[in-house]
Amino acid sequence: MADFYKSYDALGLAELVKSKQVQPKELLEQAIQVIEQQNPHLNAVIHKMYEQAEKMIETKELTGRFAGVPMLLKDITQEIEGEPITSGSKSLQSYRAKKDSEFVRRVRNTGAVFLGVTNTPEFALMGITEPTHYGPTRNPWNLDFTPGGSSGGSGAAVAAGMVPIAGANDGGGSIRIPGAYCGLFGLKPTRGRTPAGPTLGRQWQGASSDHVLTKSVRDSAAMLDEIHGIEKGGAFQAPPYEGSYLQCVTLPFDKVLKIAFTTESPLGTDVHQECKEAVLRTVKQLEKLGHRIEEKRAPVDGKKIATSYLTMYFGEVAATITSLEDVLGRKAKSSDVEPQTWLLGLLGRTTTAEEFVLSMREWDRAAFAMETFHESYDLYITPTTAFPPAKIGELEPKPMEKLLINAIGTIGLGGLLKKTGIVDQIAEQSLMRTPFTQLANLTGQPAMTVPMHKTKDGLPCGVQFMAARGREDLLYQLAGELEQTEMWINLEL
Repeated sequence: MADFYKSYDALGLAELVKSKQVQPKELLEQAIQVIEQQNPHLNAVIHKMYEQAEKMIETKELTGRFAGVPMLLKDITQEIEGEPITSGSKSLQSYRAKKDSEFVRRVRNTGAVFLGVTNTPEFALMGITEPTHYGPTRNPWNLDFTPGGSSGGSGAAVAAGMVPIAGANDGGGSIRIPGAYCGLFGLKPTRGRTPAGPTLGRQWQGASSDHVLTKSVRDSAAMLDEIHGIEKGGAFQAPPYEGSYLQCVTLPFDKVLKIAFTTESPLGTDVHQECKEAVLRTVKQLEKLGHRIEEKRAPVDGKKIATSYLTMYFGEVAATITSLEDVLGRKAKSSDVEPQTWLLGLLGRTTTAEEFVLSMREWDRAAFAMETFHESYDLYITPTTAFPPAKIGELEPKPMEKLLINAIGTIGLGGLLKKTGIVDQIAEQSLMRTPFTQLANLTGQPAMTVPMHKTKDGLPCGVQFMAARGREDLLYQLAGELEQTEMWINLEL
């Protein structure tokens, strides 16, 4: 029955449960079987909740749109009451969530059955999922390659058929990058569309949003229908939407879209030919569908965007390390976190309030520029990533680099490092493979990756679409149209 289970999306499984063709217990058994078969090779699930899931099915009447559907959540921000959530770090191994996060509470109300928690890089800081404590997650398309990050565990789990839907979040591309690398659909909602609380009113100054990774467009849309809405105490509110995102997926267009695209990196760095080809082939497909396409770059300074993003990044890492004292009962030491995390924290501690405010102003300038841009263009297309998936371990620091990082961390030379221009170097080195996704995080726009291309090596390659704030409906409508084309990659691993 495993092949039968893997052939349905989440809404399809929910319909089988609703019509009593299958029992939730049968779906749970199949999901566990697939996880136990696949996880030893993939390392996607780092905490299993089989007994809790069985108890939930036995003691609770399952109602809601996804009633009885197996689901996994991500090991950061998506707190499940009483369960560990470690953010990929050994420093948080003793922590247990005191209550459901608001995102989890809303997802729980859909009737989805939580089976476990997926792997993430430490504090979700990387575009790959290779935390030291848990080890690397591998890509189901080819085990030698990364599924991306930071929602790499969720991406690998959905692509492998463990579950049809998994929790994810996106602070710089962490839904879209794994979506692109794993051949999935992933949408980062408009800032404030999904809840961030109740522990915090914002995640990463509003750059990060929680949602899901899915096999089908309609699963993503249906879940957003269920979980979006104003959150008490939330720092941001998205433009209100009264319609149904799910209905948008099958809604035909009553107008021709005007779409801009580029294949050039905003950092001026290289873009792999396969990633360019993914966009160019998609552009041709859109022209066949009748839409108007024009090659034009976004009106923002990509290098300034990257630097302002990293300023926030450094500050958030420093604050996270300081906050570890609440769990550890003492001040965090360099040995409590990975060396690169400690280095980023040092850079955060030497970032001034002035620098932080100036970076926020850069975000706002970009937001106004992009909203003006979308007065002329309905959508903006780029590659989701500048390169196909890297090999496992390929992006790890070299031995000499590790020695240098450890030495700097021990001495605490964050201020001196900044004077050497290392921030610009980090911006280019860390973002050159994924330079396209951060813009939507900083501007608050919705953005999606769609699986439209496979490389000559047989690895998925995603295409990113951005829309004006509040226009998830437009993204879902176009994704639904593209999903019906022959270009769309269907999971046949």
